Amino acid sequence: MTILTEWYDLRDLGNLVAELTGQLRDWGAPDWVPYVVASLLGALGILLWTVLSVLAFIWIERRLVGLMQNRIGPNRVGPAGLLQPVADALKLLLKEAVTPQHADRLMFWLAPVLVFIPTLVIFAVIPFNERMILGDLNVGVLFLIAIGSLNTIAVFMAGWGSNNKYALLGAMRNIAMLISYEVLQVLALLAVVVYVGSMRMADIVGWQDGLDTWIILIQPLALLTYIVAGAVEVNRSPMDISEAESEIVAGYHTEYGGIKFGFFYQAEYLAGFGIAAVAVTMFFGGWTLFGLEEWIPGWVIFLGKLYLVFFIYIWTRGTLPRLRIDQLMGFAWKYFLPISLVNVLVAGGEVLLWDELELSSGEAIPLFAAVNWALAALLVVGWARLLGHGAPRARAERPILTKEVGAVYFGRPRATP
Repeated sequence: MTILTEWYDLRDLGNLVAELTGQLRDWGAPDWVPYVVASLLGALGILLWTVLSVLAFIWIERRLVGLMQNRIGPNRVGPAGLLQPVADALKLLLKEAVTPQHADRLMFWLAPVLVFIPTLVIFAVIPFNERMILGDLNVGVLFLIAIGSLNTIAVFMAGWGSNNKYALLGAMRNIAMLISYEVLQVLALLAVVVYVGSMRMADIVGWQDGLDTWIILIQPLALLTYIVAGAVEVNRSPMDISEAESEIVAGYHTEYGGIKFGFFYQAEYLAGFGIAAVAVTMFFGGWTLFGLEEWIPGWVIFLGKLYLVFFIYIWTRGTLPRLRIDQLMGFAWKYFLPISLVNVLVAGGEVLLWDELELSSGEAIPLFAAVNWALAALLVVGWARLLGHGAPRARAERPILTKEVGAVYFGRPRATP
């Protein structure tokens, strides 16, 4: 693909940065100066985009959820409620920062920062366009997994440092959820890496662009697993059990208010954008769109895909009820883990078959796509039936009042004399 290298070609903003750094070299600047300037400009661009996107999507999400639930949504502050996110931000900034008397102050203050920073660092290895990537690492996928796991430590620090039993219970429950679904995320990304043969994010986009396909066509089960696991990572309905208000007040950040709570809130949004960005890069071709990126800036295509994927989490928040913790944990270990392992094994077998039979991409991709979509349907439905879910006889016809804790009765209730 040919992309102009002139600085004014806004189809790739990396051209402008390259022009600036080249000018610095012409002026005799040391080698480290252009490198630092390019890094700072990239980091500043990512930070500016994330702040503006979060402010916009706070309003968009509340309006969309309002429509889904037959409400209006924000409509008081500014025209059509557009200034509501700004009012919320000002409220958080002006609130008093209260620290519990017997809290571990160091851990209590560090936790919001440690939750927030990794959600920004993730975007360093995401290719927004051909030359718009801050850190082009050979192990980009491994970097994403490593950075994503830091959230577990920050959550524990928030719960423990608060010196609050409800916050600690919420933290421990959240840690169990995060560890369980991080395993699924790794398996989902591993299936993609097996096909591409590289953990470099740009190589994954290039593989899809070179074969004129998207990995979702040959790995639908991996995408489903990643989206579900991502809902747990970003604390989105129906997986937002870590802050089930009816059970544990507000989860691990019960004692946080003001700007410290704002860090947690911002981090959840940024993590949602991060999950969507990884899904777009790994499964939907990244910034490419079958040649359309020649006319439309690749970064615009990438952001459009990202916002569409993020809409899935808005949709589920407005429509699905919250799961119980036992249901969520069983969903990970009993349901998704076995079928994810099968999916990775099948992916490895298909790649081996592709190499051994020396199949062309035109032969292999349609064949494997048909096999994997059929396998995904069989595993999703068949494994659920095997576990005893979904069969008509196993559905409760109506709620039944019982005196046993956790008891569930299926079928038609017996008439009482």
